Amino acid sequence: MNIALILSGGTGRRAGTDIPKQYVEVCGKPVLSYSIETLSAHGGIDAIQIVADPRWHERIRGWLGTADTGMKFRGFSLPGETRQLSVLQGLEDIRKYAGEWDRVLIHDGARPMLTAEMATACLTAAEGHGGVLPVLPMKDTVYGSRDGRRVTQLLNRGEIYGGQAPEVFRLGPYYEANLRLLPDRILEISGSAEPAVLAGMDIVMIPGDEGNFKITTGGDLDRFREMVYRGKKGARRLGCVPEGMAESGGEG
Repeated sequence: MNIALILSGGTGRRAGTDIPKQYVEVCGKPVLSYSIETLSAHGGIDAIQIVADPRWHERIRGWLGTADTGMKFRGFSLPGETRQLSVLQGLEDIRKYAGEWDRVLIHDGARPMLTAEMATACLTAAEGHGGVLPVLPMKDTVYGSRDGRRVTQLLNRGEIYGGQAPEVFRLGPYYEANLRLLPDRILEISGSAEPAVLAGMDIVMIPGDEGNFKITTGGDLDRFREMVYRGKKGARRLGCVPEGMAESGGEG
């Protein structure tokens, strides 16, 4: 059994929006719905668990009516104080209906450009391993700094990668890896794969997708809007291509 755990509890302050960025509507539907649609329609996903603030549950249930085409939604989990505590909350609820050796696919609700191909690649690569992490190689020269003002370390960019989502893990071992970090160390975790790596789980990397970016800033949201309007997510079919762009064919 493969369960998708979608994290949608963030406040999105850096995006400069009045509401959390995952709930901002683009082309007539919230950012969150794009990844729900992809995962719900995916043949390898059996269930979907969503971490979200209770104030948004009713709205999300309404969106699920059109986004959850595979009818895979199993329930909500409450967000934690940090991203990783939100993950742990989701794992606690998933364990009520899934087995220790089932797999959990963790995805950000603010990464709307997830493709079925990437989800498949992650699930396939996880076979025989404790988990899988899609990554992107570093293109720029990278430096280390202990105080944020002076260069204190030269780093080999060939050995440094940027992690993406979704990440896939065996439910039981990954859950135990998170429990070992309670109560304090888990507060320092910033990436879902960190508890697995610290626990010595076998985590493999696969090539990520530059288009599968996370919406963090207002610029990211603008970039996503432009991609949608240019037809990369069926904007013409939905009739929401801005005037002028449709006339030019929507590509450029």
